[in-house]
Amino acid sequence: MLKNVAVALVDGVNPFELGVLCEVFGIDRSDQGLPVYDFAVCGVEQRELTSRSGAFTINVPHGLERLEEADLIAIPADQHCEARTYPEPLLAALRRGVDRGARVLSVCSGAFVLGAAGLLDGRRCTTHWRHVDELARRFPKARLEPDVLYVDEGPVITSAGTAAGIDACLHLVRQEDGPEVANTIARRMVVPPHRDGGQAQYIERPLTRTRCDTVGEVLAWMERHLELDLTVEQLAERAHMSPRTFARRFQQETGTTPYRWVLRQRVLLAQQLLEATDETIDTVADRSGFGTAAGLRHHFLRTLGTTPHAYRRTFRGPARAA
Repeated sequence: MLKNVAVALVDGVNPFELGVLCEVFGIDRSDQGLPVYDFAVCGVEQRELTSRSGAFTINVPHGLERLEEADLIAIPADQHCEARTYPEPLLAALRRGVDRGARVLSVCSGAFVLGAAGLLDGRRCTTHWRHVDELARRFPKARLEPDVLYVDEGPVITSAGTAAGIDACLHLVRQEDGPEVANTIARRMVVPPHRDGGQAQYIERPLTRTRCDTVGEVLAWMERHLELDLTVEQLAERAHMSPRTFARRFQQETGTTPYRWVLRQRVLLAQQLLEATDETIDTVADRSGFGTAAGLRHHFLRTLGTTPHAYRRTFRGPARAA
């Protein structure tokens, strides 16, 4: 069972991500029969740290020695994660923790601290979608999964932005203390009791443009006609190429196949329509090229891990999603 939790802070910590860890592990809920964790906030030095907002400071009562007894060491997001270096004593303490069997968990860009400690090398991991490219560049040995809510890879758990940290924390509580404990904490926090780690982040991605001229005009035409039945043969004819040559050039210039490119753009268009219009699901499916509501639902589930109705509720609220 999970008993001892320590949160390691650096200057410029994000208040919300720190608050997630405090809310899940730092509150006494013994009145509901829940376990009470021995919870502590630690820093490289016992001093005041600034928050990312700059509006207040945080008193850090414990030094890094407190990490040595923790069952879980948690790392919240911090400011300038992509560019900063982290103190070696902190990184060494994280490595010692893993070596002795402790779990480590990062929220959002806290993954950069774990990467700097070498704990992401050879492991699956994730972070906020805005930081995935930089995380991959700085830690090329990490096996990055850019779209998911969280990844549990042995002793190392990494989560995506903000609310995904809640999901990762509840996942760990469910593993260590059982589903009843996790569900009760979730009910107190008024959050979903369980979202699977493989569920997709809601990522804002513009329609892809190519810098190459060979298929650029065809891509622009495809973007305007996603509702059509777009075959490689038709697209190759428009590009004045053989289907084989077109498919090869398309892969070279976009990094994907025509089918996958079209599917991704159709999902993106459907997301935009669900967020910004009151069109019915059938109309959204037709306009985005999926043909039927069933087709749209199938590809939404495969790509985003949710349904069109649930996605619209998330962004527009129950009243307008009906």
